[in-house]
Amino acid sequence: MRTEDLEKRALGLPGAVESAHFGKRDFRVGNRIFMSLPEAGRAVVKFTPGQQKLFLETEPGVCAAVPGGWGLKGWTSVYFTDAEDDIIAHVMDTAWRNVAPKGLLNGHKTSAA
Repeated sequence: MRTEDLEKRALGLPGAVESAHFGKRDFRVGNRIFMSLPEAGRAVVKFTPGQQKLFLETEPGVCAAVPGGWGLKGWTSVYFTDAEDDIIAHVMDTAWRNVAPKGLLNGHKTSAA
């Protein structure tokens, strides 16, 4: 997957907008970050610690915990360049749902549906 494809997918989620913090691009919904792009080929997404554990077990070549305290809070690196589209869709949808306002959640079907 190319960065442009990832961006398009992120901005296709309800209420998603592009912004930036610490000089890095990010994607938000309801002013809360669900994904950032800190470097080429890697995104960082907002998971709960439980979700992170599951993704690390099921997608070890795609997902890795961010080092330090951020990783302990669930922030997870996603190496998307060689990842399958359905995995990225699931990862992004999960991260988006973790921060989206309830009003948007009610009308959004999951990528797996």
